[in-house]
Parts: sequence; C-alpha cells; structure tokens
Amino acid sequence: MSPVFPMLTVLTMFYYICLRRRARTATRGEMMNSHRTIESNSRTSPLNAEVVQYAKEVVDFSSHYGSENSMSYTMWNLAGVPNVFPSSGDFTQTAVFRTYGTWWDQCPSASLPFKRTPPNFQSQDYVELSFEQQVYPTAVHVLETYHPGAVIRILACSANPYSPIPPAEVRWEILWSERPTKVNASQARQFKPCIKQINFPTNLIRLEVNSSLLDYYTELDAVVLHGTKDKPVLSLKTSLIDMNDLEDDGYEEKDGCGMDSLNKKFSSTALREGPNNGYFDKLPYELIQLILNHLTLPDLCRLAQTCKLLNQHCCDPLQYIHLNLQPYWAKLSDTSLQFLQPRCTLVQWLNLSWTGNRGFISVAGFSRFLKVCGSELVRLELSCSHFLNETCLEIISEMCPNLQDLNLSSCDKLPPQAFNHIAKLCSLRRLVLYRTKVEQTALLSILNFCSELQHLSLGSCVMIEDYDMIASMIGAKCKKLRTLDLWRCKNITENGIAELASGCPLLEELDLGWCPTLQSSTGCFARLARRLPNLQKLFLTANRSVCDTDIEELACNCTRLRQLDVLGTRMVSPASLRKLLESCKDLSLLDVSFCSQIDNRAVLELTVSFPKVFIKKSFTQ
Repeated sequence: MSPVFPMLTVLTMFYYICLRRRARTATRGEMMNSHRTIESNSRTSPLNAEVVQYAKEVVDFSSHYGSENSMSYTMWNLAGVPNVFPSSGDFTQTAVFRTYGTWWDQCPSASLPFKRTPPNFQSQDYVELSFEQQVYPTAVHVLETYHPGAVIRILACSANPYSPIPPAEVRWEILWSERPTKVNASQARQFKPCIKQINFPTNLIRLEVNSSLLDYYTELDAVVLHGTKDKPVLSLKTSLIDMNDLEDDGYEEKDGCGMDSLNKKFSSTALREGPNNGYFDKLPYELIQLILNHLTLPDLCRLAQTCKLLNQHCCDPLQYIHLNLQPYWAKLSDTSLQFLQPRCTLVQWLNLSWTGNRGFISVAGFSRFLKVCGSELVRLELSCSHFLNETCLEIISEMCPNLQDLNLSSCDKLPPQAFNHIAKLCSLRRLVLYRTKVEQTALLSILNFCSELQHLSLGSCVMIEDYDMIASMIGAKCKKLRTLDLWRCKNITENGIAELASGCPLLEELDLGWCPTLQSSTGCFARLARRLPNLQKLFLTANRSVCDTDIEELACNCTRLRQLDVLGTRMVSPASLRKLLESCKDLSLLDVSFCSQIDNRAVLELTVSFPKVFIKKSFTQ
C-alpha cells in the first residue's frame, strides 16, 4: 500500500474532528439584550461569531386583528424587543392575525377551495420581517405568548430590503416547514425549530401560519434571528438535516417541482416518439382527462414529458379551468405566465394571491396574460399581490367581462383612484376590499353599478369618510346582499344600521366588530335582530353596550344563528345567553371573552348544558 493513503486517512479524521467541534459551538448563543444587532457571548468559532438580532421592521403581512391606525394587536408589534414575553395571555402589545379555527370556513362568506392545491401547501397567513444585518441563519426563534402552534413554515429571502440597488435575482428558501399540529397548551413558549443551512446571507424572514387547529387567536411577540456573517462550513450534525428535503415540495428546484422547472417543462415541445402508449390510447379521452384532473400542477408538468399522448392531455386547456398558483408564489414570474398562457385560454378560476412581489410579475406580464386568458374568468383571487397598479385594474375591467368574484384583500399599495375601474364589472357577486385604500367616491360608484353583489368585505378600509352614506347606498342598491364585513369601520351609526336592516333583508352574515359609534341604547341591535331573521353569523366584538335585551331579541328572531361574538360587553348575563342557546339550536360558536358578568362557573354550566357549542371565555390580564 502506498504511504500516501495512511496520511490521507489521518488528515481526513483530523478534518472530521474539526468540523464536529465547529458544529457543536456554531449554533450556541441565547443572549437577547438589544433591539439592534448584538454579538452573543456563547462559545462560537473565533473567526465567525454568531450574531443575534430582533426584527427591525415589519415589511409585509396578509392580515391582522388590529386597526390600521393603532398598535393594538397589529403585526407591527413584531418589530423590536419583546413587549410581553415570557408572560402568557391575551395582550394588546402582540401581533395577532385576523382569524383562527375553522369558523371562518363555515360561515356564508366562505369561498370554495381551489382544486389541485398541493397537500403540502396549507399556509393561510404570512408576515415578512426585515433585520439589520444579513447573516447566514443558524436559528430562528419565535416568541409566542398565547395559543402557540400556528407557525408552519419559515422562509429566507436573498434580497436585502435596505439595498438601494434592486437585486438581479431574488431567491426564497425554506428554512423549516411542518404540517399544522395541535398544541394543547395556551401558555407562552419560545419556538425554536431546527432550520436547515442555506448558501446565501439573508435579513428578510417570512413566517407562514395556519390557525385552523387553534382554539383561539395565536399571539406573537417577537422574532429572533441567529446567524453568522461568514458562510459556515456544512455541519455534520444530523440534527441540522431538514427532513423536508426528502419530501416533494413545491418551492424546491432539486426535485424538478420549482417554477423554473415548470417553465422548462411547459416550453418543451420536443418529445421523442415512443414505441407505444401502453393501454392509455385504448381509454376514452374524457376518462384520461378525469384521471389527470386529480394531479397537482407540477405533476401535470412531469407527466407531460412521458409521451405525446399524455402531453396532449396535460396541455389541454380543460385541465386549467381552475388554476391555483398561490402555492408557487416564491417562483411564479412573467416567464411562468408566458408559458402557461396557451393552456389557460379557458381558465375560469384563477388564484394569484401572494404572487408577483419584488418584481417577479410585471404589469406588462400580467396584462399580456389577462388579454389572452381573461375572457372566461369568473373568479380572480389577488390577495396581497403588490405588483398591481391602476393599469392592472383597468385591464381586469376590460378583459374580464364575466368576472363575478374579485378578491383584493390587503392590496394596500393600490392607489385610491384605481378602484374606480371596478364599477365596470357589473356582474360582480363577491368583492373583497379588506385593508385597501378604496375611497368613498369610488365605493359609491361600485355599489351603484354592481347591484348583483351578494358578498362584500369592507373591513379596515380607513379611507372611507362616511360609513352611514355607504350603508345607505348598500341598502338602496344591493338588495341581494347576503354577507357584509364592516370590521373596524370607524363611524357607522344607528342610521346606517337602519338603512342596512331595511334594505338588505337577505343578510346572513354581518361583522360589526370594533365599531365604536354603535350604541345599544339607540335600538340598533334590536332592529337588526327583528329585520334580519336569516342571520347566521353576527359579530359585535368589543361593543361594550350590547345588553340582555339585544341577546333576547336575537333568541326570538334569529333562530338560524350559528356564530355570535359579543366579546367585551359588561351588560350580558348568563340567563340571556341560556335563552339564546335554547332558541338557536344550530349555534356552534359563542365568544363571551372579557364579558364581566360571565365568569368561569357560568361558562362551565352553559358548556355542560349545551356541549355542541364552543363557548370561548378569556379574562383580562
């Protein structure tokens, strides 16, 4: 044996020992003493000290429980050092998303799910956070103070939001992901998932959440990013291996499922002639189409490469009647839309929510796509699509004459004048304008021309000056309205409620949560109960004036009620709630949190008597 081989063996063992020692020390460091970047005093490699930093800024988010003009329960509370942690409970200084549980999927305003949504995409909300310094992440800690367990995915972005020069390429990489799991405890915890190493530095982190398994709103206090300035040597610790690397994931390119791979597969036309098509050419065309209808979009792309027969089926526009591109937001681009365009000429449902941000989709690219594929569109989801501008809404109004469902939720960068174009969509039946800058003039025009509206969401629309005028127009023009979200509308009064109650008798869902100008003493809630017998969901959240008379009116007149939120009232007694529960046999959600007359004993007695009802009770800290 050559003497070189023993020397190589010794060097290999020495290198392995060095790597193990570095791996043991590189991820330590728990000190969190400053809002700005600090250096941990734990044992680290002397040449590559670990940096620990809190979020500097909240860059983007999909929803929050709080108001746009305050800090209570808003995503902006995630910036900086902890306000509450390690305390547990319901605190206004934390970040809270708009929904929890499955209640919002069971109410009349809920939309039908899209087909072909990959099972590994279950994100419902997100928040993006920027940090002071770019680092190679070694850990991400999420400080959860109430009902933890909502975070299911953590991603890192290569783009620096503070760089004056736009990046030539933007990459998103999954650091950690997991399917939604039930966490039984509601106490605070420091969530420390084991993340995988990436090959680029980052100061932009994205949390994606799924709150469907929670018994109440999750509350987040801060996010801590641990990392090193220099690229770390790949650790040999098995605990740092991300098991998701072994799974089929829509964000990863290594498994041929990324949008770059999709683009290549969509554009591929040169298929070699095989000897035969097996038995597939013996099956009826319609049967093959039905089978392929169960495949996800990436699987459809893979299958298109097998033979000419299946390529023909996989490229058939009938396979793209319902197209959900939201799961691929991290890779979807103008190029993706260009390759999809010939196959989407018959698309009726299109979901582009969360897509196109940071230059991935341009106005020109979106316009080209709609000019070819917009004529048959019935439903268009564009939640948090920040590439949209006035030109895009103009194109939608011109190219989508059959549009019935438009979701612009949290498109808060759209200029106010852009919403005037929506009035041209006279066939609209569902319109979501939550957290947009729609102004009163544009909204009045929309209500005047879109008289077929059945579902309307105006929650947190801070640019509207007179909600009574809006309510009057709704009552006069929208006779078919079934659901209305007026969450946190700042100035609606009993006059507007009277117009709604008399003009929209078909209302099944009404959200008047956090509307401070409504007073029970005016009889507005009793009038609602008497005029709207079809109500299934009524939220009167944080209205301190709701009283027993209102509850008894609901019990007498709204027997179809399924969800009721009277959080925060001081004037509702257990006796009136019992009458309500006895009368409303379908009631499934009753939120009496922070109701001073409803104590734990009363909740327990009602729960025992009515076990099918989820009765939520929280107490002030």
